[in-house]
Amino acid sequence: MTQSVVSGWCEPRFAAVREQFELNFAERGEMGAAVCLIQDGTIVADLRGGWTDAAHQLPWAPDTLVNVFSVGKGVLAACLARLMGQGLLTADAPVASYWPQFGAAAKDEITVRQLLSHQAGLPAIRAVLPPGSGLDWQLMTSMLAAEEPWWPPGSGHGYHVNTFGYLGGELIRRITGRTPGEYLERELAGPLGADVHIGLPPAEHYRVAEFFWPLARPEGAEQAGGKRVADEPVPHYQMALNAYFNPPDFSGAGVVNTPAWRSAQMPSANMHATGTGVARIYAALAAGGTLDGVQVVDSGALGAATEEQVYGHDLVLERPSRFGLGFQLTHPERKFGSGARCFGHFGAGGSVGFCDPDTGLAFGYVTNQMGPRWRNPRNTVLMDTSYACL
Repeated sequence: MTQSVVSGWCEPRFAAVREQFELNFAERGEMGAAVCLIQDGTIVADLRGGWTDAAHQLPWAPDTLVNVFSVGKGVLAACLARLMGQGLLTADAPVASYWPQFGAAAKDEITVRQLLSHQAGLPAIRAVLPPGSGLDWQLMTSMLAAEEPWWPPGSGHGYHVNTFGYLGGELIRRITGRTPGEYLERELAGPLGADVHIGLPPAEHYRVAEFFWPLARPEGAEQAGGKRVADEPVPHYQMALNAYFNPPDFSGAGVVNTPAWRSAQMPSANMHATGTGVARIYAALAAGGTLDGVQVVDSGALGAATEEQVYGHDLVLERPSRFGLGFQLTHPERKFGSGARCFGHFGAGGSVGFCDPDTGLAFGYVTNQMGPRWRNPRNTVLMDTSYACL
């Protein structure tokens, strides 16, 4: 395979990051990617390499965007923390106080805190939905408002793989009157000059790298759905299947490279970003919510949003997870480098954005190839090496 040369820049003390980034292409199967490190508001590494197309004709450029999947959840969490800092959203208030229809199906007491820490029991929809349903914001939020929880809210936590974006995004829409993508651009990305987007304008699609996803949907994905009998134990496989594949293209499988997917607003799964854009968002969060004199999140609200809410067995993933209010928090089973207070969010394929308030480090890595979702070797070596260079 023809290999493009890694380009970009890094400070000499981060030369080992460049070396490992190059090895990702030479030894770990990387196809196209970018990584950016910012420390105390200053870029210390900004690298890119590989290809944006299957024919290996178009090299990764400084402004190449790519779908970063659940990295968008962390950015959405920052938007929600901003609302909390402004006194417009309260963690212990019922979700239904902002979104009245949400109170259906015995959900009237679910709090914002439970919703944002994956305790609400709404990781999936039971009714079978046709392909393309995830692009319909009104349909998805209406279905979730009517949905019965899969477990008693607050009794456990389970990763709301795709539904988190509609749930948190609808709170933003109800409070501000703006879609989550509009709010992100107006209140965070625009002021920071961060190249991150939820709902990418068609005029920008030319910048998007093709995403390579060879994985087939699991058996039964087309028939995801079903009703649970009251008091029956949660049928894990059905719940997890629905969380990822109801509707069958929920997570982007088969549609991730289409104009419709790129233009839609699905905050849990279809944020498009550059590595530098992701790092710039987290550079502000590493500094308590302010970067270059621009405050995007109140420091107190950010501190509250990054406090541990849940940690332990995840009812959807069936492995340990640890969350604040929307942010993933570092833990021994899945670390963001070695910082004890790191927070951010991983994305399918290996993309990741996080920061470390103690070292001032912000990290953005984006890729266009579906790699291991759990302990991806390409992002792991970059995060670990970054700390070794500090």
